[in-house]
This record gives sequence, structure tokens and C-alpha cells, in this order.
Amino acid sequence: MTEPAPGPDPGDLGRHSSWRNWCSLAGAIVATGSLFAFFFLFTLDMTGSGRSNPYLGILSYVVAPAFLASGLALVFIGWWRQRRELARLRGLGEPAPLAIDLSRGRDRRILAVFITGSFVYLLLTAIGSYQTYIYTESDSFCGMVCHSAMGPELTEYRRNAHARVACVDCHVGQGAANYIDAKINGVHQLYAITFNAFPRPIPTPIHNLRPARETCEKCHWPERHSGNLERTLPRFLADEANTPYTVRLLLMVGGSDKEHGKPSGIHWHTGKDTKVEYVASDPQRQTIPWVRVTDSTGTVTTYRNKGFKGEPDPAAIRQMDCIDCHNRPAHRYSSPNDAVDEALDLRRIDSTLPSIKRNAVDLLTQAYATKAEGESKIASGLRAKYPGRQIDDSVQAVVAVYRANFFPEMKADWSKYPENIGHMDNAGCFRCHDGKHVSDNGRPMPATECNSCHVILAQGAGAELAKMAPNGVAFKHPSTEIDGLGLICSDCHNGKNQDN
Repeated sequence: MTEPAPGPDPGDLGRHSSWRNWCSLAGAIVATGSLFAFFFLFTLDMTGSGRSNPYLGILSYVVAPAFLASGLALVFIGWWRQRRELARLRGLGEPAPLAIDLSRGRDRRILAVFITGSFVYLLLTAIGSYQTYIYTESDSFCGMVCHSAMGPELTEYRRNAHARVACVDCHVGQGAANYIDAKINGVHQLYAITFNAFPRPIPTPIHNLRPARETCEKCHWPERHSGNLERTLPRFLADEANTPYTVRLLLMVGGSDKEHGKPSGIHWHTGKDTKVEYVASDPQRQTIPWVRVTDSTGTVTTYRNKGFKGEPDPAAIRQMDCIDCHNRPAHRYSSPNDAVDEALDLRRIDSTLPSIKRNAVDLLTQAYATKAEGESKIASGLRAKYPGRQIDDSVQAVVAVYRANFFPEMKADWSKYPENIGHMDNAGCFRCHDGKHVSDNGRPMPATECNSCHVILAQGAGAELAKMAPNGVAFKHPSTEIDGLGLICSDCHNGKNQDN
């Protein structure tokens, strides 16, 4: 008959600690390693050694604390399981409840270690939580951790006048409620990034973006009467000589608050006593068939184009604010024409190269599968056009234009993100002021003439540009062939048309 295996020595059980088990040991190793990693990465972050690496904050304040918490959880899970097992082997059934007897030195030492450890853990948790909050609010987190999706936006943001305004100032805003909303919304964005499930290009406008009055107007003051602002717009024709054709004009910005001047000009649209509402028939708000204006006297006038019948769905009506015109305030993609004109004006591109404007724009607007392919083919294409000439600087300038404004992997460029300031490459102002919106009593919407929002002081080149006309002159297009055709600027100036 087989003898039963001898049980554990009760004396050994009495000396055996509940902390001595593989689960607690593994947890202690994980917690110790993550604690060391946290202090090491925290030191790098505080000293600035790793500031250029966008992933340092993720590792320091998200990954390392997560491993620390997991390790400590394993320690206590192992302790709890081992304590129950020891109680069973000792024949006690359920383990005795914990009891602290401060008259015993051992209990006092354990309590002191527990309190000290808890204090250190809470301190590290507070530091980590605060730094996590700060890091997830940073521009590098917004634009570089999610680089595959937001790379184009980050590139344009860094080149923009708002480059020193933090991303979260517009996209999140102040207050705990806005922060929580943004982080909840970020959950599905994290999923999309992780599983490469985001659309290309990223759709705009952002429909949950906070109103301009809560963001833009924290710094800008549209009520201020700005009057008329002079602007000079250098252009070059797409002919062999790359002929310069500059327009100098006054923009009638005006103001919207009668306390600071007569409400007038472009900023009249967002006045305190004026309400402009509209309905867009497309997601990008580029087609506007219905407009309702309530002026300072309370008079309501509704304008609609011929294709819009009946009344709109109240849920589709949007009140106009800054973003309806300034819709690319921090992520502006320059059109090929605009970017090449700027490079020519700054002499980054040699204007003595025959037809360089036409050739550069033509190469920029070709379809390329990747950014690297585009840069290579643009450089080789330009060198093939001008054999034997020193054009390295011009080639680099055109490639720089492509690098800054074209992102084929994300299908992002100027054509996917129309800008509503003005009316050159996109309809912009002419979305409403196109002469086709008529009120219910048959009156066309005002401000459809060229001098409604700006006055041309001079145009052309050389001596012609020096002839200033304080009262303004009629716009004279370089090509007289379009006169009388009833076109708006963006019908031809679509960013790539070679006869601009």
C-alpha cells in the first residue's frame, strides 16, 4: 500500500512569507525596472537632452507609469494568492484578517515602510499625471506622435503666423470640460492611428471645433475698426519672360462695432449688431445656396440662388464667424502659382530662366506616388529643361515648395483644402457675393463689384506700377481675352492653370 506523501513542515510554513512567490517577484522586478526608467527619462526630459524626440514624453509619463502600476499590481496579487495558500496548508481555511499591533516592533516597521512607499508612489503619480497632461497638450504630441496622419498639418503650422500658438488653444481650449471632451474624442483617433484606419486626406472643416469667439477672439479683436489696409501682391505671368505683374490695393477691412467706428468693410459680417447665417450644401462649406442677414435695425433679408427652393432645415443653418473666411488660419497650403510667385519675388528662383514659372508649376502639379518621387522628378525635370545652365538654387527652391505644400501619401495639398480668404484660387467671397444670390423681393446680394471690398491703387510693372491712383482704378487683367465672359477669378485661377 502506497504511503501518502508527507505534507509540509508546519514549522517551515510558519517561517514562510506571503511575499515570497513568483508572481510577487516578477511584479517587483517590473516595478523596479519601470521606476528606474521613469527617473531616467524624467531626468532627460527635465534637462532637455531628449527634447527633440516626440516619443520621450510618451515613454516617460505614459508607458513607464503604466508598467510601474502593473508591477505593483502583480506584487499584491501574488501576496494575496500566497497568503490564501499558506492559510490552507496550515489548516486555517480562510486567512486571518489583517491586524496591526503597534506594540510590536515588526508591525511598526511594516507600517512605516507602507506609509513611506505610499507617499513616494502618490508623489510619483502626481508628477507623472501632471507631466502626462502637459505632454498630451504639447504641439509635438499633437503633430509628431501621430506623424503619419498629422504630418502635413504640422508642417504648415510651423510655417504659419500662428506657429507660436499651441495646437490645443484652438483645438481643445481652456477648462476641464473641454479637456475631457478632447480626450474622449481622441480615443477613436488613437484607434484610427493604431490600425491605419484614418481617411486621406483628413477631412475639413472640423465640425466639433469650438466657436471662434472662444478661440480666435481671445487674441484678435474683430470689433476694432481697422480701416483700410494696403497690400502688395507680386505676380508673374506664365510667359517666356516670366513678366512681373503686381497689384497694389487697399483692403477695406473696416470694423464691426459702432463704439469704435462705423460698422463697415469686411469685418461687418461678424458685428455685434449683425447676424449672417447660411446653409452650405457640401461638407467643406464651399457651395452656399442660402443666406439670411439680420442687420442692426432687426430687418431680416434672405438671399438664395435659383437652385434653392423652400426653406432650409434649421439644424443645417450656421451663423457666420471668423473661421468661415479665415478657414486656414494655421494650416495653409500654398497653391503652386502662389508659391512659385513668392519664390520668384524673393529671387530664390532665377526669373531669367525662360518660362521657369510655367515649367515649375507644371512639374509641381504632376501626380506623384510619394514625396521622394516628387522631389526627384521635379529636380530631374527642371535640369532637363535647362541643360548646361547653373540652376541648382532654382531647383532647390522649387523642390522646397513641393516639400512644404505637397503630401502625396496623405493626398494633401492646396486643392484638397480650399482657402476662403479672398477669391483668387477658390471661390471664397464669391460663395455668396457672386451676383447669383437674390433676395425674396428680387434684389441681388450687394458687394459684387471689384471695388466693394478693395480699391486698386496701381497695377502692372515698372513705371506703370509707380502711377498711384488714390481714388482707385479699374482692374485690368493681363489677358484681354477674358473681358466680358462673366467669369470669376477662381474659374481660371485654380492654382495650376498655366495661363494665369
